[in-house]
Amino acid sequence: MERSAGSRRRSRRTRPVLGGAMALLAAGALTVTGLTGSAQAADVNNARNAGFESGLAGWTCSGGSGATVSSPVHGGTSALKATPAGQDNARCTQTVAVKPNSAYTLSSWVQGGYAYLGVSGTGTTDVSTWTPGSIAWTRLSTGFTTGANTTSVTVYTHGWYGQAAYYADDVAVTGPDGGGGEEPGPVVPGAPAGLAAGAATTTSVALSWNAVSGATGYTVYRDGVKTTASAGTSATVTGLAADTAYQFSVSATNAAGESVRSAAISARTAKPNGGPGPVTTVPKHAVTGYWQNFDNGATVQKLSDVPANYDIIAVSFADATPTPGAVTFNLDSAGLNGYTDAQFRADIKAKQAAGKNVIISVGGEKGTVAVNNDASATAFANSVYALIQDYGFNGVDIDLENGLNATYMTKALRQLSSQAGPSLVITMAPQTIDMQSTSGEYFKTALNIKDILTVVNMQYYNSGSMLGCDGKVYSQGSVDFLTALACIQLEGGLDASQVGIGVPASTRGAGSGYVAPSVVNAALDCLTRGTGCGSFKPARTYPALRGAMTWSTNWDATAGNAWSNAVGPHVHGLP
Repeated sequence: MERSAGSRRRSRRTRPVLGGAMALLAAGALTVTGLTGSAQAADVNNARNAGFESGLAGWTCSGGSGATVSSPVHGGTSALKATPAGQDNARCTQTVAVKPNSAYTLSSWVQGGYAYLGVSGTGTTDVSTWTPGSIAWTRLSTGFTTGANTTSVTVYTHGWYGQAAYYADDVAVTGPDGGGGEEPGPVVPGAPAGLAAGAATTTSVALSWNAVSGATGYTVYRDGVKTTASAGTSATVTGLAADTAYQFSVSATNAAGESVRSAAISARTAKPNGGPGPVTTVPKHAVTGYWQNFDNGATVQKLSDVPANYDIIAVSFADATPTPGAVTFNLDSAGLNGYTDAQFRADIKAKQAAGKNVIISVGGEKGTVAVNNDASATAFANSVYALIQDYGFNGVDIDLENGLNATYMTKALRQLSSQAGPSLVITMAPQTIDMQSTSGEYFKTALNIKDILTVVNMQYYNSGSMLGCDGKVYSQGSVDFLTALACIQLEGGLDASQVGIGVPASTRGAGSGYVAPSVVNAALDCLTRGTGCGSFKPARTYPALRGAMTWSTNWDATAGNAWSNAVGPHVHGLP
């Protein structure tokens, strides 16, 4: 990972020329403003499922481009996310009942890539309006009048070819009641995603999960038996035995019934004599983000500023000591605008209480930690365990970019595992060259500790072209580069749950290899579902793929959290 990234100049990005047709659309939107007066007291919103709280009920999206998400939302618990692909501009439509010879205001809140809002079939002048995209919710609004015989119109949203996904929420067709604006009745909600365990005591485990559109409550199951109900997206299961593993799942409920249960997770209660930190569980599909303990031009953050889309937060970095192999941690309070040690420790606990894992990362671009003999292996294990005990870290990330000895790093991590116990989180972030062959030291280390390894998030950047698992050369910055190189790990002995895709959060986060979040999502779909592939398509799918990683949460924040807002929900929605 690059501690100094950010000093490079950014290339100038220009908005694509959309042609005269778009100019006419925009001009059309301007010409009708004089036709729309202020809404009367009796006016209603004639759109159905306007906030997408009932999924896509009442809406039709081209090419399966639309889905509802729980974040970001403008109001309620859901919003529309529509992703353009190829020749499909992600058009989502609804037929809305209206009255003839009447004036209406059409509006919606949008975010993300290019977003268009319009209406057709008015019987008079069809109108639309658009925005080239924004990182915050923006309101689009225009007006129209209906013809003498018009009783329904088609309201639509769409994005633009080759651009990022857009989000829409709280659509409104405000005017006289056309008689069709009633909301549809509730439908059985979908199964909750993102179930994770947080803080554990000797008798309880805290659980959290993602909100489900249309749900009014949730039911928690312990070892297959209904144990508690919750009105929100968290619950604490009590009355448990100490130092005992349990299986938990959760369902969503509303007036229409109960959903199928979520994928089960395992969580263990604390030992009677306490332990180094809370027992947390990494979700089946997880997002990892590196948090910078230094200022290199990216947004300076506290841990509490890291968005909830991140499941594993890697504190970057531990520092080498004069003792070979040993590490320590020094919070850069001055560089982090006065962030105190007490605040940092409290934020670790708060993140863990929310079901997140906070780990200490060792290495980085300028890291000088060397583990190359028995003494340094023991020093590494003992010093990392001391940090786990001191700060409550959930585990360790190995990001040694200046050499790694598989024999002794394996010994070090096994010693650490024996000290910290089975809840230890171990992640790795090798460079692409490190995972080209199972004979490489990084790859050998990963295979040596496969029984205790959480995930390898290889850095798919700063590498130039590399060989894929089919023996062909692929250039970085493409979906093929991500999928063909991931295939080497997936077919080289690692479990799919131990493989993640590591990419920069913005163009400034790395020297080369940045890809848009939509490309990351396409690669995830290609590997888990067999869809969204480029020229390379794996011979089989890997539904258990762990997820994605980014350098860094700070560069993500600098870009308005565009990466985590797009990739986070996608990872958590994988099969």
